[in-house]
Amino acid sequence: MISKFFSKSKPIHYIVVSVLLLLVFLYAKLEIFDQGANVFFFSKQIGLFLISLFSIFVFDFFVTRNGLTKKNSYNIVLFVLYIAILPQTLLNTSILISNFFILLALRRIISLRSQKEIKKKLFDASFWVALATLFYFWSSVFFVLIFAALLVYVITDVKNYIIPIIAVLTVVILVVSYFIIRDWDILEYALGLFDYSLDFSALNSKRIIIGSTLLLSFGLWSLFYYIKNIKAKMKSYRPSYKLIILTAILGLFIIAVAPLKNGSEFIFLFAPLSIIMTNYLEVIKEKWFKETFLWVIFLTPIALLVL
Repeated sequence: MISKFFSKSKPIHYIVVSVLLLLVFLYAKLEIFDQGANVFFFSKQIGLFLISLFSIFVFDFFVTRNGLTKKNSYNIVLFVLYIAILPQTLLNTSILISNFFILLALRRIISLRSQKEIKKKLFDASFWVALATLFYFWSSVFFVLIFAALLVYVITDVKNYIIPIIAVLTVVILVVSYFIIRDWDILEYALGLFDYSLDFSALNSKRIIIGSTLLLSFGLWSLFYYIKNIKAKMKSYRPSYKLIILTAILGLFIIAVAPLKNGSEFIFLFAPLSIIMTNYLEVIKEKWFKETFLWVIFLTPIALLVL
């Protein structure tokens, strides 16, 4: 039933996904709402919800535009279900905004496949990653993705390797200028960016352990089929599929080194994981297995509510 409903991309799916995201967002913010609210608080929460919603739409746009999945809505419903499984991903404002910028960057990086407007796309992607870094330092690892894209898409012009540096310098100049105008200590801000932690004890909760284990297990299982089927894709599309794997690896790296581990850092893994698992769902021939697979992911957030 679920697999058939989302097997074709339809406008109603965006409504369903939006409503589902709203319910998850309200549940995640329930404790904050209880602490009292004012006009500024509600304005901020509306803004954060819109950022979360736009993140889904940006994700769906570049996935569809670049043929990373077939024409279905599995990718966006999986993305929202991952958030439902780990609603902590909605609680860190900085990471939420940073992930939105990373998705914008990923959109430009994957579009390099067309070999059109390369310099503009490189600047845009680097600019977005640089902005994401201002909100969450470890999102800077996605600069690796930009240079990896230059290699896999065989973009050999040396000038193109300088463009990301120019984009970063542009953001640095703007930030430094802003700090000078506000008379803030930029050195203190810069030194506070490099925190990291390898202590995972903060993730020792039933909800996070069960949720992350489910996602990583299903993701690893799907990855085997994803890698296996890359060879079946058109030659021009293969580099894009490889970049998605690298994106997932970078997301795992962020989870590993995140200075404050509370589950919110898992959001960087949701986009590549949704693409990988959608590709797996597309090759499953047994309808009952596909249906069971989706129902497990769908019912997991509900089951976790009782923990």
